[in-house]
Amino acid sequence: MNILVLNIGSSSIKYSLFASQKLVTRGYLERVTNYCKGMKQVIADVKSCNRTIDAVGHRVVHGGAHTQPEIITPAVVKQLEMLCELAPLHDPSEVEGIKVCLSLMNVPQVAVFDTAFHQTLPPKAYTYAIPRKFANKYHIRRYGFHGISHKYVAHEAAKILGKPLAQLKLITCHLGNGQSICAIDRGKSVDTSMGFTPLEGLVMGSRSGDLDPALVAYLAEKEKIPAARVVNLLNKESGLLGLSGKKDLRDIIASMKSWKGKGSQHARLAFDVMCHRLVKYLGAYYVELGGCDAIVFTAGIGEHAALLRENVLKQLSCIGVALDSSANRKNKAIITKYSSRIKALVIPTNEELMIAREVEHLLKLTRR
Repeated sequence: MNILVLNIGSSSIKYSLFASQKLVTRGYLERVTNYCKGMKQVIADVKSCNRTIDAVGHRVVHGGAHTQPEIITPAVVKQLEMLCELAPLHDPSEVEGIKVCLSLMNVPQVAVFDTAFHQTLPPKAYTYAIPRKFANKYHIRRYGFHGISHKYVAHEAAKILGKPLAQLKLITCHLGNGQSICAIDRGKSVDTSMGFTPLEGLVMGSRSGDLDPALVAYLAEKEKIPAARVVNLLNKESGLLGLSGKKDLRDIIASMKSWKGKGSQHARLAFDVMCHRLVKYLGAYYVELGGCDAIVFTAGIGEHAALLRENVLKQLSCIGVALDSSANRKNKAIITKYSSRIKALVIPTNEELMIAREVEHLLKLTRR
């Protein structure tokens, strides 16, 4: 089965074609102003590989209450349109791209949701302590994100550890420009750091992560700006960028090593704040799970920032993670020679492959 996987942004189209779950081609279109022209270019690229498209898998960031991938119908499109206000930076462009694809291709198309993996969270983990009437009226709860990535690396970790996923307790850390951490108990997400939106949780490239919500009203009053402007700066001007002037951790680490004075101090503080927040979540999820078999690092920072992993894992020696620095700095696929109590793994994520698997699995079920 040839499956085209699409990740459509506000001005971009990222695509991958899989044949029997093997990558055939991939590409990335930037500065897309017309989705119809962009998708025609994608289709032409696929044809140049002498391939047909049997199905399309769409990454959808916010799926609301959807617990599984869904074959896209007019009713599903309407549901996704209603969810756009919950993820205004992502869902509107994804829905628009889906509509274009439906008009251009007469093949099954499937929505795969980043939030679906976290629909197994228990009420105590997804419920916010706000008046119930507002939570019910506006569907306010912890949704979580990066679910496709967390699910993929959990399955890969089970293969590496040589045990069924249903027998493992894992903590997966998706660390990129956006970051989240997930507690996985026997294959099910039971807690995750991102919440109603992707703003909650860890310190990210330009997002603040956790803070006192009263700060929104405080800054709005002091700066005489709308609350929406404050939320925007918490999303786009905070995190590592707000602390150091740089949102790329590679630049921050370089500043820590080479600069003197305030530049180096600000970079060091940003690095320390990021590590501190991550350690807090790891410790909390370790206790929540009642121990764990492995901690998994993935995505750009998780896979490549050996200094961050070393800093974080040293602080977790009290729970049985013993760091072998020489193995860590080699940045292998697996960090070897750790304590047998808790393994520390580095697993490259592959969200596109996970989407292709989900699409193929769903279509096989519907054809039985």
